[in-house]
Amino acid sequence: MSDSQPQRRPGFYEFFCGGGMARAGLGDAWRCLFANDCDPRKARAYADNWGAAEFRLADVATLRPVELPGRADLAWASFPCQDLSLAGAGAGLSGARSSAFWGFHALLRALGAEGRAPRLVALENVLGLLTSKGGADFAALCRALADLGCRFGALTIDAAHFVPQSRPRLFLVALSEEVAPPEELTAPGPVAPYAAPALRRAVDALPAALAARWLWWRLPPPPRVNRTLLDCLDPAPDDAQWLNASKTQALLAALSKASRVELETARAAGERRVAALFRRTRADGVRAEARFDGLAGCLRTPAGGSSRQFLLDIEGGTARARLIGAREAARLMGLPDSYRLPVRRNEAYHLLGDGVVAPVVRFLSENLLLPLVQAERSSARPPEPRSRAIPSGRRRGADAAVA
Repeated sequence: MSDSQPQRRPGFYEFFCGGGMARAGLGDAWRCLFANDCDPRKARAYADNWGAAEFRLADVATLRPVELPGRADLAWASFPCQDLSLAGAGAGLSGARSSAFWGFHALLRALGAEGRAPRLVALENVLGLLTSKGGADFAALCRALADLGCRFGALTIDAAHFVPQSRPRLFLVALSEEVAPPEELTAPGPVAPYAAPALRRAVDALPAALAARWLWWRLPPPPRVNRTLLDCLDPAPDDAQWLNASKTQALLAALSKASRVELETARAAGERRVAALFRRTRADGVRAEARFDGLAGCLRTPAGGSSRQFLLDIEGGTARARLIGAREAARLMGLPDSYRLPVRRNEAYHLLGDGVVAPVVRFLSENLLLPLVQAERSSARPPEPRSRAIPSGRRRGADAAVA
């Protein structure tokens, strides 16, 4: 295709799509070919924002290649994290929720048998995946990508670079082995700040056959977030009323020692300060922790507890507290106010707590996914159906970060 001819927008499949937050991040540079989730409530939110034309409500394990149109350039999957989270029960990739990955993997294998495997695969999950089952789950995931005929690498990215929410996540990006990634997109070793120590250790522990397929992706430095928690708040949200004095005092009484010190410092300053406050279960009972750094803590589903974060508003020595509103939480996920949320607050919390931060997806798209698609279009050969058994082994890896 000549430079004068407009290039076709790459197409993507979005699995475990929830309310389509990956779609929001990919934006108009991409075409959605197919979207899937098994939760009817999330399906309603998806249809409210994107329409239902590309959406299929079903367990991913029941999907068949004939239901997916064409051949996508990208398959995005933010598969369930509950069994991999450090806050979960530790069941790992064999757990009732996170094992849904294997249904996704089987579908990609079936597409590959038809010569329709997506050119790229992007997986998003919690950092707990790196240490789940002593690293065995991470190795199993890498082996699954190798089985699809891919080379792969991962990045750890905290959404705090993009929005005022601390939300570190792992992003695995796999590319068909038929394609040579551009030199400017890879590095000889870990690239700061996208390789947390847990990722380096997990890669160093990979069997040799998997380590030979590993790629260290190179991205530009992350942007500097230009909004604080206070910028995301409404003066008086309809779904979050201020607590009465007794409930506020009970919440403050549960503050950890360090948070109490920060509270008193904020009170003494006299100026308005807003902190995110959330409760944690500790050995000595439930404790409340507050952060005064302009960031919210990681939003989770209501069952996970921390999506029910409180706001602690201090001004003139007086403190008041309320829950974060649903629209405020959506802003912390990088969603515009035009994004339609479920009417019920807990349903909105559930949708958002399970989601991916849209500006992070946009950053990955612009700096890695789209350049890889262009490279694939220039050099890819038709894939051959294959199935590999990856032998065990170990490797030694460099620990030095690449600037």
